[in-house]
Amino acid sequence: MAVTMAQALNTALHDAMEADDRVVVYGEDVGMLGGVFRITDKLQERFGATRCFDTPLAESGIVGTAIGMAMYGYRPVVEMQFDGFTYPAFEQITSHLAKMRNRSRGTVTLPVVVRIPCGGGIGAVEHHSESPESYFTSTAGLRIVAPGVPGDAYALLRRAIESADPVVFLEPKRRYWAKEDLDLPIETAPIGRALVRRPGRTATLVTYGSMVRTCLEAAEAAQQEGWDLEVVDLRTLVPLDTDTVVDSVARTGRALVVHEAQVFAGFGAEVAARVGERAFYHLEAPVLRVGAYDIPYPPAKLEHYHLPDVDRVLDAVEQSLEY
Repeated sequence: MAVTMAQALNTALHDAMEADDRVVVYGEDVGMLGGVFRITDKLQERFGATRCFDTPLAESGIVGTAIGMAMYGYRPVVEMQFDGFTYPAFEQITSHLAKMRNRSRGTVTLPVVVRIPCGGGIGAVEHHSESPESYFTSTAGLRIVAPGVPGDAYALLRRAIESADPVVFLEPKRRYWAKEDLDLPIETAPIGRALVRRPGRTATLVTYGSMVRTCLEAAEAAQQEGWDLEVVDLRTLVPLDTDTVVDSVARTGRALVVHEAQVFAGFGAEVAARVGERAFYHLEAPVLRVGAYDIPYPPAKLEHYHLPDVDRVLDAVEQSLEY
């Protein structure tokens, strides 16, 4: 049946809690309300207020207590409610959550999942539409997962909860209501594996999260220009599946990295560098990047100018073909 990403995430949390009583879910308004986006809907009703509960508005405390709970054998899944609210917890995530396993020489693992609804496109106010992935991808010790379709949202969240390493799980909030025909539960490719969502020959679009759908729409529109675009969905930013990206670029000869975050020092720079290192002799044009502008996230009425869309992707493809 048609399943939204929100439903897939909710089912993944439900199934993980059903399978393992060490899994606890908490954050701001995730209990009785079921979360701002209803991702935790009815979990408290099903599992009780000791396993799904509300917290004070204190993100540093949310992650800090998760670290302690994980050290004592629990598997906390915490919600940051909105991307911009993650910053008060940044020190806990980067200084402690990411470092404890290395600091203890592997004797202490922290199986914590930090769920972050991220990105724009929903007409929200300041601090509700940001793309913080590059802050975390540059922090060793974290796994960074960024699903773009409902099936991956379910399967990757289940795998993230089972992981012995801490996972930052980036949920593209503008795609919460996107649907996919699924029969849950579902297994997809594991964490650390990219997938070719659409094969092509003209150029490779490398993307993740909310831009997967945008790139697939761009690939459909490109057919009117006679272009056959391949779309690679990274799915996981850390660890990064460089092999799948390089294999695709070797076939097409051109690469464009598309993400919602700003271009300057965005995650696309890492992808572009790896393609340059490993596929240099296959490239017929420089690796191009398509992303948001290098400004603070604008007011809601202006966000459609700020965010990458089909036209900007196709403009970049045309630029690549002109080399």
